[in-house]
Amino acid sequence: MTLSSRKRVDGGLRAILLLTAFVSLAAVILITLYLFSEGLPAFHTIPLGEFLFSSDWSPSAAEPHYGIAVFVEASLVVTVLALLLATPFSLSAAIYLALLSKGWKRDVIKTGVSLLAGIPSVIFGLFGISVIVPMVRIIWGGNGYSLLSAALILAIMIMPTIINVTEVSLASVDHTLHEASYGLGATRTQTIFKVIIPAARQGIVSAFLLGLGRAVGETTAVLLVGGNAPLAFHRLTDMGRTLTMNIVTDMGYAEGTHMQALFATAMLLYLCILVSNGLVVIIARRKQ
Repeated sequence: MTLSSRKRVDGGLRAILLLTAFVSLAAVILITLYLFSEGLPAFHTIPLGEFLFSSDWSPSAAEPHYGIAVFVEASLVVTVLALLLATPFSLSAAIYLALLSKGWKRDVIKTGVSLLAGIPSVIFGLFGISVIVPMVRIIWGGNGYSLLSAALILAIMIMPTIINVTEVSLASVDHTLHEASYGLGATRTQTIFKVIIPAARQGIVSAFLLGLGRAVGETTAVLLVGGNAPLAFHRLTDMGRTLTMNIVTDMGYAEGTHMQALFATAMLLYLCILVSNGLVVIIARRKQ
């Protein structure tokens, strides 16, 4: 093959790869345009203040109201609690995999984390119904279908994401920092918590933001164990309904303004995930 032929082949391959890369970008743009074109008209008839700060969601009433405050509250409670529950286990597992484990033990744990990441959310939901819900009922009372159950199952689901990204961040810390710390007389524990974790903090924060994005958008598992009741939050053992649960529950029969309100709810979720992903990109660039 001549030099000119190789250049043509390389140029054609570059063009094909560029085109395939733009497919993902085009998909995001089209989804964004469709979501906002369907959701923004809702605010022609629904006041923005009522939509965000009212807890009255009664789309089938003679005078319908579309307040999502109670769903926002439930989503915040479930997401924050899930992150609080997942954080110590995820960070501990990532530290062990990146810095302490070797050989077959590491391979077994890594395989388990990968399998956990690949389990469909409906399987997590069925596990929650069979195990988490009865456990919550016995230990904390209530009927077991609650925001606490949803947070527990969500914590399990987001752990693989946090573990994998955190492990990579910890493993990428320059080994000269390890050696310098040991050279100054620090123990392994002191080196991990005083040197390595601070050095990898930007990657660790990115991991938890990615876990946050996964938690905000999860639907099926929390729908099965959360109770799906549009009730105000008083106790963790109360049933509740998150934003995603409300969309799935009403989408089958919604029409008109009701449908537009659901798309507006999806817009809010989309913006939350967009912000969390944007923070990840900003943190990653600062690290560079």
